[in-house]
Amino acid sequence: MFSLLSTATMLGAFTALLAIVFQAYLTSNELVRLTVILQHLRDLEVEHPVNGPRVAIGYGSCSDLHVRAIDFLQYSDKIGHALNASEYTFDDITTEEEFLLNFAYYFQRGAAAERFTANRDMFMGLVQRAKRSTTIQHHWALGGNAPVIGTRMAIEGANVLLGAKMSSKLKTHLRPEVQLTGSLIEDDDIHLILEYNTGDTWGDLVSPRANRYILHNDHHNPYLTSLEEFNAALVGFEPHLFIVSGLQMMDNYLYPSGEREKLLERVRQQMQAQSRTATLIHFEMASFVELELLQLLLRTVIPYSDSIGMNEQELDNLQQVLETGRISLVADCNPRVAHSLDQARAVFRKLNEQYYEQQQRSSTAGDGAIRRPLSRIHLHTLAYQAFIVAKGSRWQHTKHAAAKASLTAHRHVCASTIVNPDAAYLQMDDSFAVSASPGARRIHFNNRDPVSCWEESLELQGNGRRLEVEICVAPVLICKNAKQTVGAGDNISGAGLVLQV
Repeated sequence: MFSLLSTATMLGAFTALLAIVFQAYLTSNELVRLTVILQHLRDLEVEHPVNGPRVAIGYGSCSDLHVRAIDFLQYSDKIGHALNASEYTFDDITTEEEFLLNFAYYFQRGAAAERFTANRDMFMGLVQRAKRSTTIQHHWALGGNAPVIGTRMAIEGANVLLGAKMSSKLKTHLRPEVQLTGSLIEDDDIHLILEYNTGDTWGDLVSPRANRYILHNDHHNPYLTSLEEFNAALVGFEPHLFIVSGLQMMDNYLYPSGEREKLLERVRQQMQAQSRTATLIHFEMASFVELELLQLLLRTVIPYSDSIGMNEQELDNLQQVLETGRISLVADCNPRVAHSLDQARAVFRKLNEQYYEQQQRSSTAGDGAIRRPLSRIHLHTLAYQAFIVAKGSRWQHTKHAAAKASLTAHRHVCASTIVNPDAAYLQMDDSFAVSASPGARRIHFNNRDPVSCWEESLELQGNGRRLEVEICVAPVLICKNAKQTVGAGDNISGAGLVLQV
């Protein structure tokens, strides 16, 4: 009996040891693989120098107050009951209960969200609670799409003209290479940034991925108060790239009748004033939930943009509005490459079909000539970066831009200038289909050539035209321990753009 037990014990110990050795082998192999991928991404990133492009970017800024969501917010069973009772659809936030329910809706889906509340007392109460707490850590940072994108592009070597107003205190957080055009103000708009990580638990809810929820009660940004001073500073600047961002501050804001339309008309005029031959225009999407605003943007901003940047939620939303006329509040937070590429192609086709239809309707070169065909889409997701760029357009180095965007994603989320393979993992499979259509070809991942690029011909409906495009997909070395997700899209978009102009 003793002998049998000893043999069984030894066999069990040997099996456990073998499992440990095998796991170490797999870990070692994966680390080697990530190191090879990283090296080749870095080679692509630095192959083409940044030649100091002039970049003008608007609009607005804010002061971000960061807190860890699950430490700051109090869960109650009422939230779970409300979510389970019916499909949650409202986005008006007037009470703290509505705010908590709204947060819960996006948290359990791992979806980024940015929401306005008109209840200033409730909002400032939350801000004061975060500031005064002795148990919950918080920190302040420079916020707003325009300052964050502008700062990233300045770091990478661009000359940046920023259309924003901010306090003298907030201005100290701005890099000296960024030229602020707006006048100083006494009080900055505050955004409450609620960060959470993959697997965070809040009551009965679990987040499937790291992300953030933003609540604000802005008063300067919805009115684009920096626009006129920005306009004056643009004279003589002659930007290579003009970026429109921050328009989500208009979402669900309570304007006097017709006021928002007037503001967006002024944005359109500023975009149209840029040289069609010397200046490329990029529109950075964001979290929109108001159908009327998205429809306004499809009339006043998007038709005058050469490029659009967005995440998977924003891409799904834009496609739904274009094809069905309805809003999509959330989408798959970890979409497969094939699905995302199909969505991006659909948006690329539809917006160019609208452009050429408008051109045909115009009996002269008038209104048709001042619009721009869409020539670039940049989709940034947790697992990969995807670009669609029209062949023959002025956008350069798409493959290298995809690599730079991928590395910037890791650096920002990990809050580190160094990409450490040991702190990263890949979510992409060894191969991916280029489309969800039956019979679509698959591209196999190459560690030594990690950015996959190929050419396609997209047929436009109704006019017989075909668009020749280049598509590039780069894997992201995902940060294992997310330190910050807010501003990730802005940093990624800025890094991708700086190599393409």
